[in-house]
Amino acid sequence: MSEFFAMGGRGFYVWMSYGVTALFMIVEVIALMRSKKTVLKRLARAEARSHPR
Repeated sequence: MSEFFAMGGRGFYVWMSYGVTALFMIVEVIALMRSKKTVLKRLARAEARSHPR
């Protein structure tokens, strides 16, 4: 099992690459969720301005 994680002496590089990729994917999802909220708020404000009561 330790040979699998060591990957012929390149384990650190390989696992760090996986870790950095996973981190960036998580950050991307969070950024998309935040931007979606911002866009929805802007659309709601624009809609409210276009249909005054």
